[in-house]
Amino acid sequence: MRNRLTLLASMAMACIAAPLGAQRVPDAAIPSEADAPIAYLLDATSGQILYQREIDRRFMPASITKVMTTFLAFEWIDEGRLLRERIFGVRPETFRQWHRKGSTMFLAEDARVSVDDLLHGVTTVSANDGAVVLAEGAAGSVEDWVAAMNAKAREIGMANSHFGNPNGWMDEGRTFVTARDLGTLAQAMVVRHPTKYRHFVGAQGLEYNGIEQRNHDPITGVVPGADGIKTGYTNQAGFGFLGSAERDGQRLVMVVAGSPGGRERRRAARQFIEWGFRNFDSGVLFAQNARIGTARVQEGGAGTVGLTTPRPLRIAVPRGRDPEISLTISYEGPLQAPVAKGEEVAELVVSIAGMPEHRVPLVAAEEVSEASIVRRVFNAFQSWLG
Repeated sequence: MRNRLTLLASMAMACIAAPLGAQRVPDAAIPSEADAPIAYLLDATSGQILYQREIDRRFMPASITKVMTTFLAFEWIDEGRLLRERIFGVRPETFRQWHRKGSTMFLAEDARVSVDDLLHGVTTVSANDGAVVLAEGAAGSVEDWVAAMNAKAREIGMANSHFGNPNGWMDEGRTFVTARDLGTLAQAMVVRHPTKYRHFVGAQGLEYNGIEQRNHDPITGVVPGADGIKTGYTNQAGFGFLGSAERDGQRLVMVVAGSPGGRERRRAARQFIEWGFRNFDSGVLFAQNARIGTARVQEGGAGTVGLTTPRPLRIAVPRGRDPEISLTISYEGPLQAPVAKGEEVAELVVSIAGMPEHRVPLVAAEEVSEASIVRRVFNAFQSWLG
């Protein structure tokens, strides 16, 4: 049986956060459908959707594919499977196929290049050659790397995407994504790997092999707080962008896709991210490890278990509207003992007038072991008495 316990009927916006003082830009706006047929704005700090248009429509991501390659490399570095200092060579066949093909970092035929340099090439100048050399060096083959990309995508919840190569080059439609899935990917990257994200993402240019190139990111260095993430373009895919910016503890992630030209993509991206910061306030609703409520436990040493959130819980609310907010705990229960501390056992459902419903995982605040035989008899007797 699904248990639902309403915690709070309403909350004034003033209790959430004071205005962030984000810079006001006159042309801050939701992009038109002509400029961006696909548009998605996510508050990555809270996980809330701030705007959505065609976010489950599949499209070819082109070089935005390289964000998945970057994320997989971050994961493997954390797991010890890949070292930033490791040196890879360029295979002759790889050089022949990818030398000066699309965006490159101009790897020489006899190059010996570090994982750190390859990742900078991929993230800053969208290096097609760098992505392939990284894939072959790390996994042994492009095929094995791509299989790992798809496995990792499924693991983090990218339910409607598939990758056919590591760099987004045209592959007859085998590579496709949705805006919702790209938001999931970006959120996983900045939450799991904040240090590596800051190190590798958002540089405005790269000098490698004596050649200077600039990043074509339309918001970094222009929009306050912007730090990436990746543009994409092919004749088949059109112009797209997965971007992010952070101000005063609030991080927004944006997808615009299907733009007819670079100018339209640039306008859509800059206006959209500014619209998000201008129209929403964000603040901490519950501190880390705050006890939010309880859930009933069956056949346990205790009849209830505390519920908490493992990270500070922030929410975004429309600025200046003082919306009604309700919070509800939802879980399949009663829970069955034993319950491990930190086990995800419930959800906090956040309902804000005018915004999509938002769900936050809740975990057990303490361990609840199975009840002893004496305790079970006592619980059964209590239940019999009503």
